[in-house]
Amino acid sequence: MSIKTYEIKTTADYGMELISYIALPESATDESSVPGILVAPEWWGVVEHPREVTERLAKAGFAAIAMDIYGEGKLTTDAAQANEWMTQMLEDQDKLMGRCRAILNDFADQLPVDGKRLGVVGYCFGGKIALDMAREGMPVKAVATFHGNPTPKQPAEKGKFTAKALIAHGRDDSMVSMQAIDGLKQELDNAGVDYTVDVYDDAQHGFTNPNADKRAEENGVDLGYNEKAANQSWDKMIDFMTANLK
Repeated sequence: MSIKTYEIKTTADYGMELISYIALPESATDESSVPGILVAPEWWGVVEHPREVTERLAKAGFAAIAMDIYGEGKLTTDAAQANEWMTQMLEDQDKLMGRCRAILNDFADQLPVDGKRLGVVGYCFGGKIALDMAREGMPVKAVATFHGNPTPKQPAEKGKFTAKALIAHGRDDSMVSMQAIDGLKQELDNAGVDYTVDVYDDAQHGFTNPNADKRAEENGVDLGYNEKAANQSWDKMIDFMTANLK
């Protein structure tokens, strides 16, 4: 399926400009909208991986947007810099959620996007963002996370977290423990959320990112790509989004 791509600028807190990346299937037009999926990237920002994810989603028939959370299109492949930016965002999570809401609103306002059929996909730091968007009660029907940080801004509440959730976790993830996933399951159970947790064997943190091994070597961090787990979790996510958005 052929696609079209472009950047969109969202004005957020104190005039901060967020430069996000949109991919649409050619079938999506002003007169014929398609479901939309917001992509919350890893802590690197909108580098090649989230851009590729949006393009793959567009080829699967969804409108998709890679969210510029840091603002001004900032991105990096340096873990220390990424950690600094992520930490700054986590210190003001109301501002973080405000940026997410602003991007969601601008994305939903695009005529080829059906703003009533929205989902979120999040990776690592973006996994927390995706879950927190649902915890905040933003109008999303489905949330999928890959090797995501489950720590809540505030725990999910019954009647507020209305999206269905799909959690893909690597059994060998040294950054997000199985205990943390168990805590997430308890949180979602308490809120009556319809969710599925899939745990992939021999999968480390970052297992969906083909650049994970390179990033690990460059930065001395425990990341690793697992092609089998990446493909299986992707296919399951596409089926999940199709069932809940189309």
